[in-house]
Amino acid sequence: MRKKASRRGRGDDRDTMRPEYDFSAGVRGVTAARYAQGTNVIVVDPKVLDVFPDGVSVNEALRALAPVLRHRGESQRGAEAPSKVLHGRRPRMTRR
Repeated sequence: MRKKASRRGRGDDRDTMRPEYDFSAGVRGVTAARYAQGTNVIVVDPKVLDVFPDGVSVNEALRALAPVLRHRGESQRGAEAPSKVLHGRRPRMTRR
């Protein structure tokens, strides 16, 4: 059984750069260090952009909130996971 010929080799040497792209003033590797560190992209809801106009304000708010959430997480350890709680139902009462 013969393998089918790959079409990949046909256009490899073709220039696909559009004329409107101008990288003549570009500096190679400017953002490489930042990229290597890793980045988390978060989309801010447009309704809160007046409060969080940039990444600095978002990080400031998250840093202030983080200790509260960490403390809450420590105090809830051992408690039943929220996903297992049956919402909207009353617990069954037992008679003694």
